[in-house]
Amino acid sequence: MTMRELSKMLEGQAGPRTLTVVRQDRSLGAARDLEFGLELLSQAKAGRIGPTLRLYRPAPTVAFGQRDTRLPGFDAAAQACLDLGFEPLVRKAGGRAAAYHEGTLVVDHIEPHADAIAGSKSRFGFFGELLAQALRSVGVQAAVGEIPGEYCPGEFSVHGIHAAEPALRVKLVGTAQRVVSGGWLFSSVIVVENSAPIRRVLTDSYAALGLDWDPATAGAANDLVPGLRVEDIQDAVIAAYAGHASLKDAGFSSYAGVTGGEA
Repeated sequence: MTMRELSKMLEGQAGPRTLTVVRQDRSLGAARDLEFGLELLSQAKAGRIGPTLRLYRPAPTVAFGQRDTRLPGFDAAAQACLDLGFEPLVRKAGGRAAAYHEGTLVVDHIEPHADAIAGSKSRFGFFGELLAQALRSVGVQAAVGEIPGEYCPGEFSVHGIHAAEPALRVKLVGTAQRVVSGGWLFSSVIVVENSAPIRRVLTDSYAALGLDWDPATAGAANDLVPGLRVEDIQDAVIAAYAGHASLKDAGFSSYAGVTGGEA
């Protein structure tokens, strides 16, 4: 995906898109964080808010896909998550189980759109490349594409490449999308720090579900570039967006009358 194509993705008919950047300073709780993204989507659909970028560090969560709940080992997988301090939830989007915690950054991009279904698949490629560019800007060798054995496999996962071992690749970003009449929510989870607990909870939950995967594919950005922090990735993501859209900041607790609570 070229820079020009990315810019066009973030432009409206009248020119560059303006995005309101909302930094949520702390988690509202695993379930509430997921619900709140959908509430913002409802506000966008109703025309009460415009294009919005919400960024936050989540509580320890394992978000299962709908298909996971139909497997005989789902209850055991959910208990494995609880035993390791992760809250098991079921997301509305597809895919398999994905884990995240305070060492990750969630990026929710919400847009009102008259024909939200149009371009829904292409958004995965667009935003995968945008996030890969953000990671590359802080020194991570990042690329878009599924890697063999990854958890919650996806065609547009963003993975990182070990500089010393190019054959060793780790998944760094998973994405999901919710499309409704009048708007869309594109959510990305970037694993930045402390990958060991994520590897462990995925190992136990996938074993309970009877799903095969390669634990070596679960990693974090600072496994590849030591010293990287969530704050560094947040700054890089915002800078990447700033290259393609006009940005303005808004306080989380006051933004468009949100009711998520003080962050």
